[in-house]
Amino acid sequence: MRNYTSVTEFTLLGIPNTEGLENILFVLFLAFYLFTLLGNLLIFLTILVSSTLHTPMYFFLGNLSVFDIFFPSVSSPKMMLYLMGQSRTISYQGCACQLFFYHFLGGTECFLYTVMAYDRFVAICHPLRYTIIMNPRVCTGLTLGTWLGGCLHGSILTFLVFRLPYCGPNEVDNFFCDIPVVLPLACADTSLAQMVSFTNVDVVTLTCFFLILTSYGHIVLSILKISTSEGRRRAFSTCSAHLISIFLFYGPVMLIYLRPASSPWLDSVIQVLNNIVTPSLNPLIYTLRNKDVKLNSLYTIDIFCFLKIYL
Repeated sequence: MRNYTSVTEFTLLGIPNTEGLENILFVLFLAFYLFTLLGNLLIFLTILVSSTLHTPMYFFLGNLSVFDIFFPSVSSPKMMLYLMGQSRTISYQGCACQLFFYHFLGGTECFLYTVMAYDRFVAICHPLRYTIIMNPRVCTGLTLGTWLGGCLHGSILTFLVFRLPYCGPNEVDNFFCDIPVVLPLACADTSLAQMVSFTNVDVVTLTCFFLILTSYGHIVLSILKISTSEGRRRAFSTCSAHLISIFLFYGPVMLIYLRPASSPWLDSVIQVLNNIVTPSLNPLIYTLRNKDVKLNSLYTIDIFCFLKIYL
C-alpha cells in the first residue's frame, strides 16, 4: 500500500468564466439572498399568526418556507465571502457539511413537494373526506417523514463520498461542495461510490416526480368532471403555484444529475438557479397567486410595524 497525505481543506474555484465580475455578482447574490430570507420569513410568520391559514395546505407551505430559508444558506454565505476577496478555502469537515446539508435539504424538498401534491389530490378528488384524511396527526407524520427521509438521503450520500481517501488535488470546480465535483478528487476507485450516489439521487428524484405526476393526473381528471367553468378555474388556481414551484425545482435537478455529459460552467449556472434564484421566487409565486396569503401577509406586516412604533 502506498503512503498518501490526507487533504485537510479544499479550494472552491467558484463560477467559471466570471473573473472581474466579483463585485457585481456579490451585490446580485446578496440581494437574492436577503430577499429569500425576508420573503420566506414573512410567509412563515404569516401562516403562524393567521388562524385562517391553519390548514394542511398552509402547514406544508410553512415547512417549504423554512426549507427555503435554510437551503440557500448552505452555499450562499461562503460564496459571498470569497466574492468579497476572502479565502476560497473550505475545511474538509466544512465541505462534508455542505454536501450533507445540500442533499439533506434537497431530499427533504423532493419529499415535501410530493406530500403537497398528495394534499392537493385529497382536497380536490376527495373534498368531503379531506379533513378526516389530512388530520393534524397525519400532517405531522408526513412532515416528520419528509425531514427524516431527507436526513437519511443526505447521510448515505455523504458517507459514500467521504469514506474515500482524498490526497490531492483539492480544487473543487464549483462554488460549493457537491458530488459531481468532489468525487473525482478522491485517490481511489470511485466507480462504486459514483454509481450508488447517482442512483440514489436519480431514484429519489424520479420516484417523487412520478408520484407528483400521478397525483396531478388524477387531479386533472377530477377537475375536468366539474360542470361549471368557475369551479374548474378555482380548482386549477389552488394548484398553479405548486406546479410552478415543482418545475422550477425539478428542472435544474434533472439537468445536473440526469444529464449524461457534464459542463462545469453550465453546472455552476444551473446550481446558482437552484440554490439562490428559485428559493427567492417561491415567496412571489405563493403570494401573487394566492389571495389569502397576500392579504394575511399585509396584515402581518401591519402588526410588526405597529409593534415597532409602539414598543
